[in-house]
Amino acid sequence: MLLVSDLERSARYYRDMLGFERQTYGDPADFMVAARDDVVVLMARCPEAEKIVPNWKIVDKVWNVYIRVDDVETIYAEVQERGAPIDYSLYDAPHGFREFGVTDPDGHDIAFGQRLAA
Repeated sequence: MLLVSDLERSARYYRDMLGFERQTYGDPADFMVAARDDVVVLMARCPEAEKIVPNWKIVDKVWNVYIRVDDVETIYAEVQERGAPIDYSLYDAPHGFREFGVTDPDGHDIAFGQRLAA
């Protein structure tokens, strides 16, 4: 569950930059389900934006969401083409994944990673 300051802005970002389908709930909308393939990210609007604290601001280099994928190179090329802001470029991480990260409009770090061959 991610807290977001502007649900419509987040809906556009996850759709346009990351390729997620999304469904919002409430009138006005205050909850969203974003889905892509087998991944589901839940979001709730936080009316006090200053209370939103991405994980990396509490513990350095800690994501809010880590998405395992089968073809990280293809996802990387896709999100670059879509214009998503890349937080860190594709690399082989010491924990055994080839990964990259993006940052959403509220500063959440979203990582995509593929397990490296043994």
